[in-house]
Amino acid sequence: MNVSPVFAVPSPVTTGRTLGTPLGAQPTRVLFLGAGELGKEVTIELMRLGAWVCAADSYAGAPAQQVAHEYRVLDMANAEQLRALFDEVRPDIIVPEVEAIATGELAAAAARGIQVVPSAEIAAICMDRERLRVIAHEELGLPTTPYRFAGSLEELREGATEVGYPCVVKPIMSSSGHGQSVVRSAEAIDAAWTEAQEGRRASGEGDVSRVIVEALAPLDYELTVLTVSSSAGIVTCAPIGQRQESGDYRESWQPAATDAGVLETAQSIARRAVEGLVAKATATGEHGWGVFGVELFVLTDGSVLFNEVSPRPHDTGMVTMISQRLSEFALHARAILGLPVTAGHVALAMPAGAVAASHAIVVSGDGEAEFSNVPAALAEPDTDLRIFAKPEVHGHRRMAVALAIGSSSDDARAKAAHVADALDITVR
Repeated sequence: MNVSPVFAVPSPVTTGRTLGTPLGAQPTRVLFLGAGELGKEVTIELMRLGAWVCAADSYAGAPAQQVAHEYRVLDMANAEQLRALFDEVRPDIIVPEVEAIATGELAAAAARGIQVVPSAEIAAICMDRERLRVIAHEELGLPTTPYRFAGSLEELREGATEVGYPCVVKPIMSSSGHGQSVVRSAEAIDAAWTEAQEGRRASGEGDVSRVIVEALAPLDYELTVLTVSSSAGIVTCAPIGQRQESGDYRESWQPAATDAGVLETAQSIARRAVEGLVAKATATGEHGWGVFGVELFVLTDGSVLFNEVSPRPHDTGMVTMISQRLSEFALHARAILGLPVTAGHVALAMPAGAVAASHAIVVSGDGEAEFSNVPAALAEPDTDLRIFAKPEVHGHRRMAVALAIGSSSDDARAKAAHVADALDITVR
């Protein structure tokens, strides 16, 4: 360890950012836009490395706000409020963790020399299914389902006829299944257009959303490949299997139990997708560093298709909190700070043949969620639990995740489910 006085500010690109003085005169200042459970884990990892963190969200008491040095509450889709936040906090690094952000302000911040994660350009691309699909399929040549774009009901009818029924209709600017429909006949296409307009996240803004309509492929299962871009290059984690309900993650396991050829193809597609996005970032003078959650379809014939990519840690990647030495959150923190992430950093940390699983704990009710019987839930070895400590639930909300290691994916999933089932959760 070398300890010496420093009188010049080094370049973050070549030497890494100065860390260890979060309350000092020149800390590395990180601003999170979105302070949910994933942001909370990254916040903890950044603070462990000595960065100063401020967590912003649309409501007070969000998970990451509870652990950050400071927090703010604002409408992040409001450009004026976001600009004022940047001027007040003066971040070195901005980390978008949600989609509802005024992306124009991210671009303006990047132009002023602030590091946007992974880049302002990538954040804008990944929020727009049309731009992302064009880049992935038409520029990078990645395999996808047949698709068309539509800006009106008439265009949607024509596009659905071209890709064929059954098909899937999704808003261009939404996520997590919001506004999405499976359409099995022409008679249902009008309802799908309505759902895309009214069910999407930004439905209250009054504008008309363009949609993507794509063929409903003969899906066997889905994979997530966490892909890390850092100062050392691009590496991929072991693919993650998953189970969803209504477009939302419910279970994941790693490594996915599938054919070795499928895994190799999945990692290759993920790497090519991230390489293409990072090239967009570097073309504008940005780094493109961080974790990407690349979502893939595996069809019944074994072929692998690109679906989407999230430019941040992925819900299904919560399993890495027990499966890898460095979780996706630790990898994200290292990458965005300019630290190298190599193949050794993303390796699994379990006995040979073991599998890890995560199980989302979704709570229904109206009020605060209190967890009890935790000792019994965690009595079995190789299990763990993360309670997100969200202030309240109204309707249903993901409030925790159970983790486990087992001898197979079925065994690990059963153990994680047992942790969830053993909990007593009261909403009051």
